[in-house]
Amino acid sequence: MSARKRTKRTRQLFVVTNRLPVSRIGGSSPTRWKQSSGGLVTALRPTLEQHPGEWIGWDGSTGRTVRPFDVEGLKIRPVRLASAEVDHYYHGFSNRTLWPLYHDAIRTPQFRREWWLPYVEVNLRFARMTARTARKGDLVWVHDYHLQLAPAMIRELRPDLRIGFFLHIPFPPEELFTWLPWRKEILVGLLGADVIGFQTPSSATNFSRVARHHTDAVGSDSTLAWQGRKIAVRAFPISIDAPGLESLADSPKVLAHAGRIKESVGHKRKILLGVDRIDYTKGIEHRLLAFEHLLRTGAETVDSCVLMQIAVPSREAVADYNETRIRIEQIVGRINGEFSRPERVPVHYFRRSLAMQDLAAYYKAADVMVVSPLRDGMNLVAKEFVATRTDSSGVLVLSEFAGAAKELGRALLVNPRDTEGFALTLRRALHLPRPDAARRMRLLRAAVRKHDVFQWAGEFMDALSGDAGVK
Repeated sequence: MSARKRTKRTRQLFVVTNRLPVSRIGGSSPTRWKQSSGGLVTALRPTLEQHPGEWIGWDGSTGRTVRPFDVEGLKIRPVRLASAEVDHYYHGFSNRTLWPLYHDAIRTPQFRREWWLPYVEVNLRFARMTARTARKGDLVWVHDYHLQLAPAMIRELRPDLRIGFFLHIPFPPEELFTWLPWRKEILVGLLGADVIGFQTPSSATNFSRVARHHTDAVGSDSTLAWQGRKIAVRAFPISIDAPGLESLADSPKVLAHAGRIKESVGHKRKILLGVDRIDYTKGIEHRLLAFEHLLRTGAETVDSCVLMQIAVPSREAVADYNETRIRIEQIVGRINGEFSRPERVPVHYFRRSLAMQDLAAYYKAADVMVVSPLRDGMNLVAKEFVATRTDSSGVLVLSEFAGAAKELGRALLVNPRDTEGFALTLRRALHLPRPDAARRMRLLRAAVRKHDVFQWAGEFMDALSGDAGVK
């Protein structure tokens, strides 16, 4: 067969993330791995089946070089980080500079050059690994704020590749972004991509405007021209595996577990549920204060409702996170100390992570889901709760500052900084008439099912591949 008649090679996809979607099993030798159960790997597995490729990222260890390996059919290529790089690139620049800055400067970001230089070096290491591995014309999808320099670095090494970037957190307005001493370097890094995706239209617009102001890029909010290339800038709201969660939520084990949870607190008490990482952006303290206000004013009592808070430990090496945990636990102790009675505790606080099967049981048991971040790129907990409510029961209270509020407008929206207003919304949620609650939940479920995580990945890949008018 002549070369002209050969079938065109399927372009491979290289997914590039800070952390790999796998974790070690025990301390055995040789090392054994298992695939993580995160939403991103769920979304991208079908995509990687269509475009066989590799996942490039850090394995969470320091010092050792780990050879490429396969886990459940997923090809993994680890990137090594030294202990000092974890401190400076990850805990420092990523999580004490960029994270607070991009979340409305809820905590004052720190700008330290000794963190910036390792951030550059680690991004270059990821870029070199990608450039060495990809073949001509392959697709590269870089993710999140840890790797904002990587797109331009990859393009410099391999201009033949199609490069996409997706930011999972908000992109700040210009008046905040310009605080960053290395703002131009970050913008140039991102402009190395062919497609730049954000959670919401406002984040996409923020980026385009800042890029036009601080670089030579020209164009509109949705298309930029830079160094002879057209760059698509769009919102691609991330979502969840809605069908999978629906099936899990209606499984006998989950339903039985949900029944035990209800029984443990008393069937006549309504359950308000919070599920969050321990993070100052998540508004856990504000939620507790609103609940405390409900009890203190007598609007609700320890006999009528209970707040269950699942708080997942996060970034405990960063001082702000430990301080947040301490404040949360102090408020929980104060509420329980003041309002508890024998066999009646107002706040059940669980500082641990739960498997999705157990989490689904809490979603099913809850009467009101409370998602109250001070700022969030999307917040998939809100969508997970909605997906599990297959009987259209339950009420979602959602912060207007979560990206999910753009899609889930039929939730009861709240400003978490308004303690009294927040408390009134919680009371309304607890007493919302069933027909109204069911109507709202049906509309929320339709929104989540219409735009699930597979559609999200497919839309981005269409844009990256040039199948959606992006050239």
